[in-house]
This record gives sequence, structure tokens and C-alpha cells, in this order.
Amino acid sequence: MLDSVRSVFRDPPPAMAFEISEAGIAAARISSHAELEFQPFKPGTLTVSPLKENIADPDAFILAVRSLAATQAARKRKDAALILPDYSARIAVLDFDQFPSDAKEQASLIRFRVKRAVPFDVDSAAMSYYVQSGEKGRVDVVVVMAPLEIVARYEAPFRTAGMNPGLVTMSSLAALELAPEAGLSVLAKLTGRALSVLVRDKAVLKLARCVELPKSDLPDIADVLVPTFVYIEDNLGRRAENLILCGFGARTEEAAQFFGAELGVECELLRSPLGAPGENNAGLLGYLRSVARNN
Repeated sequence: MLDSVRSVFRDPPPAMAFEISEAGIAAARISSHAELEFQPFKPGTLTVSPLKENIADPDAFILAVRSLAATQAARKRKDAALILPDYSARIAVLDFDQFPSDAKEQASLIRFRVKRAVPFDVDSAAMSYYVQSGEKGRVDVVVVMAPLEIVARYEAPFRTAGMNPGLVTMSSLAALELAPEAGLSVLAKLTGRALSVLVRDKAVLKLARCVELPKSDLPDIADVLVPTFVYIEDNLGRRAENLILCGFGARTEEAAQFFGAELGVECELLRSPLGAPGENNAGLLGYLRSVARNN
């Protein structure tokens, strides 16, 4: 499920990439300059959750996939990258004093660590992880875990349309490719009422969380960001240098002013050469950036 994200991108990219959200599917045919499309869902087609079936209207979902993938039929290569909504899974960064070298031992240790922190059965869940180098010999491990049936049902319509989802990742992790790798920064990505918060120290991810808000008002979002910034100071020993915003739409300027005053931090926008990343396509634009630097 999780690519680290660059190590996977060293392979030849797939023919198409798709990002799924409750609003619809954003898609791109991958070339030297990507062609972007968006197929909206009718309301109620998709309800993102890590606990229950996400696709409420399978027929509408399949029609949207087939519409976007139709021109793919003439191509020989049918591999695809699939970018899932953050709230359909759990993303975490675990720190270890010692981390085994054996893959089976690594997986067992990770499942043990997250067993009480996720709301589903970890032993039967789909899981992937990426080992980062930590400070003073410690190891930081980025983990993505989701119920296997949720992932399989997201993949199924693409397989039915003759595509192979060889790469599956999460929206905020892919969107990180658009964020600068300098200093200690926080990415706040809003999609509907789901807020993803990622803390990165240069190229190393230090914290990742995704929460469903009661409302997506700015004070509700600040209630999540304030303790995050306190955590950064307490655990990393310094203040975050900037807050990168994505998915705030028409409220972007208001949000930057509000959070800047509330948190005492400089705010900036997530940017892409292909246009302003939004709540439904930031992961796709981040993926495209990794495939070709002019995207």
C-alpha cells in the first residue's frame, strides 16, 4: 500500500494514476506532461471510513472508473497508480530504539505496536511500512494500515476495467512530494471533514495523523493543530518553521491569517506546476511531480 514514495517511482511509471475522494475521481494519463481529468460522483456514492464499506453505490463507482479508463483500452500497458483517501486507512510514524532486520519480525513488531491504536483487526489488515533513519541510532518507521476488504473493494472496479493497481498509496503521503524539504514543517490537508496533519523534519516524516472533524470550521481545525505544535516543541525541541495548507479552497487566505495568528507561524500554500492542489487532487499532483519534475 505504501511507497516510500520515491523508491517505487524509480520504476517506469504506470499508464494512468487515479485519486479517489468522496467528491469523485481525479485521473491523469502519464506522459512528459500529464493530462488531467475529473469524474464527479453523485452524492452518497462514497463515504470514507476505516471501519465500514466505503463504496455505497458500486454501480456509480464502476461507471466513473470506466469513463476515465475508456481510452486506456487501446494501450498495451494497463498498470495504474491508485491514491486512496487518508481517512480510509491509518497512517502513523513509530519510533524504535532497535528495529530487527528480518522482514517477518519487523511486521510482527509493528502490528504489536499499533494493535491498541487502530479501530480494526490488525492481524487481518493490509499493511505496508517504510523505514527511515532516526536520530541517535533510533529508527522512525512510517506505517499505513487498512482493513484488507476496504482496499480490495477500492481496487476491484479498476481491475474490472482492465487495469492493474500496481501502486497503492495514500493522498497526503503522495502530496508531500509537493512540499519543500527544508526545515521543520507541518502540512495540514483538508478533505471534507477529514484533516490530515503531517510533520516533516527536512526529508524525514516525524508525525502523521488523520482525524474526522465534527465541523470543518477553522476553530475546529485549530483544536487539532495547536496540540500538534505543542507536541513538536516538546518532542523535537524546537518550533515548527511553517504551516503548509492544502484543501481550504475559497477560505485559504482566511485560514492562513487565522492559523498564523493562532499558532504564531508562517503559513504558505501547497503548490504544483500543474495548478493549485486541492482537497480532491493533491495526492495525484504530488505523484505526478515525482514521475516527472516538470509536472
